[in-house]
Amino acid sequence: MSAFPFSAFLLMAVAFSAASHAADVISAGAKGDGSTDDTAAIQRAVNAGSTVHFPAGRYRLTRTVTIALEQTGFVALTADGTARIIMAGAGPAFEFVGTHGGSAAPEQFKPNVWERQRTPRVDGLEIVGAHPEADGVAAKGTMQFTLTNLVVREARHAVRLYDRNRNVMISDCHLYHNRGIGIFLDAVNQHQTNITGSHISYNAGGGVVVRGGNVRNIHIGNCDIESNMAAGAPATANVLLDSTGGSVGEVAITGCTIQHTVNGPDSANIRVLGRGTNPATARAAATTTQEGHVTITGNVLSDVQVNIHLQHARGVTITGNTFWMGFQHDILVEDSSHVVVGPNNLDRNPRYDSQARTSRGGVLFRRSGDCTLTGLHISGVHGQPAAVQLEECARFNLSGLSILDSDGVGLALKNTSLTRVGGCVIRDDRAEPNRAAALLVSGGAGNHISGNVLDRRAEIAAGAAIARDNDVVSRAGGAGATNR
Repeated sequence: MSAFPFSAFLLMAVAFSAASHAADVISAGAKGDGSTDDTAAIQRAVNAGSTVHFPAGRYRLTRTVTIALEQTGFVALTADGTARIIMAGAGPAFEFVGTHGGSAAPEQFKPNVWERQRTPRVDGLEIVGAHPEADGVAAKGTMQFTLTNLVVREARHAVRLYDRNRNVMISDCHLYHNRGIGIFLDAVNQHQTNITGSHISYNAGGGVVVRGGNVRNIHIGNCDIESNMAAGAPATANVLLDSTGGSVGEVAITGCTIQHTVNGPDSANIRVLGRGTNPATARAAATTTQEGHVTITGNVLSDVQVNIHLQHARGVTITGNTFWMGFQHDILVEDSSHVVVGPNNLDRNPRYDSQARTSRGGVLFRRSGDCTLTGLHISGVHGQPAAVQLEECARFNLSGLSILDSDGVGLALKNTSLTRVGGCVIRDDRAEPNRAAALLVSGGAGNHISGNVLDRRAEIAAGAAIARDNDVVSRAGGAGATNR
């Protein structure tokens, strides 16, 4: 068999190159000089459909380039990292508009979505805002919207998803130093969103923010999400899941570094806001909160007012994370239920002590019910009434907690009922003796306190708990009293 001629390979390569640049924006009339208004030329290239390539240059836009997918057919905006879009008008530089109105189920797709609209893409572009209301990229009605290797900076919102979308993928992007939000799910009906491997930082309105709408199946993984709160801006979070105007659930946040900024008002690394009533007193399923089903695992969290804040949330699992420098709290849970907090490390590392002397840390549950805390390691809580506090809670199971070298009470149950505390170690072996009780139970009823090892007394109000087999081992290691 004769070899395939080299000339044929060369012809194929030339043909491929020509095809890949068939909608080159320069050939459509764009100048790419940073001063000419290239909006009309780029819109012409987009209207032709297929791949729209941006060679190296600076392309100035004065209004949104709209990609109406039903008219254009498939569109991919591509560059190699050397093309800059300067958005000098209000709104998004590029807005993708599809007509998909169903779910992600195959039977709900109309043929035109697969034939003309699926997988619109942006790859390798930089977008810089040059207008107070300039955004990076927006999308509605899309299926398989995909953003890769995208840089957006100095804009308002970097990525805004609204109305309805399905199967969104955002990976390997840099969404940096924008006036608003890094990735904004804005009252959108959207399921199946993957956000991976991206750097989302210094966005004043929040990093990944979901407000309202109907949102399910978000996976945020292996990202660096930092400093997405400005000192003068309204309270937000590096990751904010806000169901107060809608319903957000089925979320996994895994393997990320999520940090800063303590100066943001009421700043949080992860904040989940659901809807509902007090689950400690409202036992009927119809009246308790339903928003949640969130897993937070394997993250590094630091340097905010509250590292993780849950309010009116249900079905949240927090495990395998490392916390430090929660200036108000490391974990704050309010009016929530079915929260499971597994092994996590909440420590005060001396490396950061000079930067964080005013950080308090600690864990506080208020007005919550049906929760489990197990295997927590908590050390160096400063300035709190207790390192771990339960206030007006019910039906908790606390086991295997190590609460070490912290100010005040180690573990406090206030007006909390039907709760078990077992197998915990509560000690403070710092040079200055801790005069507070190791364990305090005040109010409530039906609690069971057993099998704990303490370094000082327990104070348990009469009728609040059954206490047995709790050993007090002195600072010198000698045996002390039992069940006291």
